[in-house]
Amino acid sequence: MIEDGDVVSILGPNGVGKTTLAKSICRMRKPDAGIIVVDDRDIREYRPREFARHLSYVPQRALAASMTVFDSILTGRRPHIDWAVTGRDEAIAWDVLSLFSMEHLALKNIDEISGGELQKVQIARAVVQNAGAMILDEPTNNLDLANQHSVLGLIRRIVKTNDSCAVMIMHDINTAACYSDRFVFMKKGRIQSYGGREAITPETVEEVYGVRSEVMTVDGLPVVVPRIDGRAGSSPDGGMPEWMRGGAG
Repeated sequence: MIEDGDVVSILGPNGVGKTTLAKSICRMRKPDAGIIVVDDRDIREYRPREFARHLSYVPQRALAASMTVFDSILTGRRPHIDWAVTGRDEAIAWDVLSLFSMEHLALKNIDEISGGELQKVQIARAVVQNAGAMILDEPTNNLDLANQHSVLGLIRRIVKTNDSCAVMIMHDINTAACYSDRFVFMKKGRIQSYGGREAITPETVEEVYGVRSEVMTVDGLPVVVPRIDGRAGSSPDGGMPEWMRGGAG
């Protein structure tokens, strides 16, 4: 269960079903079994526009439509617009542009901005949707180190301010540990473990990723440090074909 005010990271190796889980929550894929409940209701009971007021989604990849950055972000208000865009809708879009420090990009066309800037636009669009929950599939895609921490910090502040929640698919455990309250570890399509920062242990990392590691505490946060000999065949030339040994040629 995810409570209001929670930031949750879904972690695990490639191909274990993290995106499938996210798409199931967002009604983009039908679960094989069971039900998913958002705000005490089975997600199948919501009408599409009503559901969009409860949950927003940021995909791993999105096609860039030919429109300005401002207009792209403004489309996130669609679930709240009855007849026409209002001054309040535009004000909310400008507020979020400012939060993400993207005012200078407002009138630029989407296809003229960088991949990292486009990623921030996608997240900003989900924020203006002002749903009770955000699902973000790899929100740090294409972002440099400074922007990763800026955006994740902003997502956390928004969640805490709105008393909403966010579920993020993440690959970097240490980055996730900085900004998340709870962690879902997945393995082979199933949830291996779920809990707070105490769930990040050497045993869990080895069970889920097959990597031996140390977990240290820095400023109260767990930091996973893989051991150099953490995998079989990790010696410098272990398992390498003969022709690769001894230089080029």
